[in-house]
Amino acid sequence: MVGLVIMSFGISLMIKAELGSAPWDVFHIGLTKQFGLTVGSWTIISGFCIIAIATLLTKEWPKLGAFVNMVLVGVFIDIFLFFLVTPSTLAFQIIMLVVGIIVMGYGMGLYLAPKCGAGPRDSLMLAITEKTKWKVQWVRGAMEVVVLTIGYLLGGPVFIGTLIFCFGIGTIVGITLPQCQTLVDYLLERGEIHEDINKGAVRAHHHDGLG
Repeated sequence: MVGLVIMSFGISLMIKAELGSAPWDVFHIGLTKQFGLTVGSWTIISGFCIIAIATLLTKEWPKLGAFVNMVLVGVFIDIFLFFLVTPSTLAFQIIMLVVGIIVMGYGMGLYLAPKCGAGPRDSLMLAITEKTKWKVQWVRGAMEVVVLTIGYLLGGPVFIGTLIFCFGIGTIVGITLPQCQTLVDYLLERGEIHEDINKGAVRAHHHDGLG
């Protein structure tokens, strides 16, 4: 959940920088411009539709993480967008954009590390990959192109930030995910030691050395 909040903050920073958004956010912003509602609301609605399609394709219920992702990301995007303000100068807009993408990368790493289930879009990607036997990068690339095109036609913001995200997010997540995985594994292992008396500093089967 911490990872989802951080990722939502990164998404909001990128949107408020107004230098172009990620493909799915271009789509959600385009829907907002055409039909009203908030960006977060469309994030939840589209996530629900995507989960439904993935469920029909795989005939399996998605993991809890997909539903938590769908709801929390939408809610927190709206909260952060309400408080964030677009910088008045281009230099600070660029800084906000870059920081947003990096923050998003760490958020993705943290939410993926516990392995509680992928988000709606990743679930659909995996479902299509399983059905078609196409390579994951082809499926994900096709999804991003289709969504970006529709979002652009709806009036979503496509600019230099969109290109930076598309070409840079894979590298960033490749760096952040191992770091976050190490941190999460350490926290889980530490928590297990504290909860299991047989793994703690003083074990239940230890004796005091007296005869």
